[in-house]
Amino acid sequence: MKKADFVQAVAEKTGLSKKDSLKAVDSTLEVITEALVNGDSISFIGFGTFSTADRAARQARVPGTKKVIDVPASKAVKFKVGKKLKEVVAASVKKTKKK
Repeated sequence: MKKADFVQAVAEKTGLSKKDSLKAVDSTLEVITEALVNGDSISFIGFGTFSTADRAARQARVPGTKKVIDVPASKAVKFKVGKKLKEVVAASVKKTKKK
């Protein structure tokens, strides 16, 4: 699903115009991004939690050449799936396999 498809689905579910739905989706993503940049986590009960993790600097080998390179420290985004979302997706997989 692309962003345009997602905005269309939100518009249909909420009864908002596509323009208003786009504003809502963009604003939501912006707020999530700002919170993660500030080191906060965002938790949607039943859906999941967005957070960040610090990755330490390390050395790594390049496959094939065996050359050792330095990988700088970084910050990565993590998502932990919520129980309800996990159950719903697992149930949909079971339904698909039964067909």
